[in-house]
Amino acid sequence: MRYEDIIIRPYITERSSDDMAEGKYTFLVHPDSSKTEVKDAVEKLFNVKVLKVNTANYQGKIKRMGVHQGRTAKFKKAIVKIDMDPKPIVYLEKGGKEKAINKKYKTSIEEFGVGQ
Repeated sequence: MRYEDIIIRPYITERSSDDMAEGKYTFLVHPDSSKTEVKDAVEKLFNVKVLKVNTANYQGKIKRMGVHQGRTAKFKKAIVKIDMDPKPIVYLEKGGKEKAINKKYKTSIEEFGVGQ
C-alpha cells in the first residue's frame, strides 16, 4: 500500500485542535493499516519524527430515516504524536571523536487543517 493511500485526511474536531499544541495530530486512515504503516506514512509525507501512534476503530452507527434503517460508514482514526524538540544524534567516529548530526525534521505539520 502506498503512503498516500494510508492517510485519508485529517480529522478536525475541537479536541484534536487542542491536542495540536502538544504535538498530537489526528488522521482518518485506511481501515487495514497498522500502526507501523501509519508511522512510516506520516514520517515520509510530512517530514516529521513520530514518537507514538494510537489507533481506534469505529463501527458505523445505526440511523433511520422514516421507515428505512441503515448504518453510517465505519472508519479508523489514528492519533500521531510527533517530536516537538528534535535533538541531534551523537555517535563516535574512528579514533573516539564524537560527531553530531542534526536531523532536518519539522516540529509541526503546517498542512494540517488547510482547506477544511
